Amino acid sequence: MSATITDARYPIGKYEPQPYSEEVKTKWKRDLQFLPTDIELAIQTFDEHQLDTPYREGGWTIKQLVHHIADSHMNAYIRFKLALTEDNPTIKTYEEADWAQLPDTFSVPVNVSVTLLHALHRRWLALIYGITEEQFLNRTILHPGHQKQIAVWDLLGMYAWHSRHHLAHITTLKEQKGW
Repeated sequence: MSATITDARYPIGKYEPQPYSEEVKTKWKRDLQFLPTDIELAIQTFDEHQLDTPYREGGWTIKQLVHHIADSHMNAYIRFKLALTEDNPTIKTYEEADWAQLPDTFSVPVNVSVTLLHALHRRWLALIYGITEEQFLNRTILHPGHQKQIAVWDLLGMYAWHSRHHLAHITTLKEQKGW
């Protein structure tokens, strides 16, 4: 897999929106369902040196990456709830690169974020399983950074991709390093 990667920032390519379908929805829900366990298994044997290794030159360390996934998915869960309970709410964006430099990223063990992901994804999936097709397609948020409305369906796709994207950062590094 890694031999075909032309841009280490996007080991699975960039997110491509998909039209609504039950088949795609099932795949995306599985991506979210299995992410916490997949991350846990991918890093379970890592020592501190490995956790402090950037997944690519100029990129975040594995530790920063795992904490980022938790930060991002907490925001995602809130965005879903806002979209389902308010009319096209403007979401709060955040500076993810700055968040990756905050003290908790370096002082809190990654297993705390992995545990958080297990609990968060359980709640998030319970919410997602109750969303109707009409809600997926017609409930939206306004993303001020992109200056556009984003449907809950597209949020699901983006975060399923986000899950696979960052997992691939970890697994590609493991493969490259022979860990």
